[in-house]
Amino acid sequence: MAEIIKVYKEHLPSLRFIGKCYTNADRVGGFGHKWAEWFQKGWFEALGNLGGAPDIENGYLGLMRCDSSNFENTFEYWIGLFFPSDTSVPSGYDSIDLDGGPIGVCWIKGSEEDGSIYGMHDQCVVGFQESGMGNFKTDQENRVCFFERYNCPRFTGKDEQGRVILDYCVYLAEQ
Repeated sequence: MAEIIKVYKEHLPSLRFIGKCYTNADRVGGFGHKWAEWFQKGWFEALGNLGGAPDIENGYLGLMRCDSSNFENTFEYWIGLFFPSDTSVPSGYDSIDLDGGPIGVCWIKGSEEDGSIYGMHDQCVVGFQESGMGNFKTDQENRVCFFERYNCPRFTGKDEQGRVILDYCVYLAEQ
């Protein structure tokens, strides 16, 4: 069973997220098959050659954005990486430019194998709210931006029970 073990705030600079966008039509249960495609086709290695974003906690990212009042038609699931905001986007990839600002972070500890770490959105929202971080930033299309950050070594190093830590993050409105 997964559990939230830490909730905190950090600040990100302006960034460019470079990756590929998927919608609910691309789901097969979830997006695990798309992650497998990324590893099989070497898409992370190609992006890694761009250098990444220094001075932030980084890792592979699953970025989600949607307007909660129209979830089905606005949900996007992106796979990719953060880069400095002036990074050129390679052919075959798309990008999202993100303003700098605060994010809320939940560390979810659990098993990757049983998928328990992936169904914790609602619990993280409550954790953010209980920690005074319930004012989520929206973009010009009223979309909130959440992302899963697969940080090394938190996500790649299992503890003695085989559990890992997934970072679940949300962009916060400036207060």
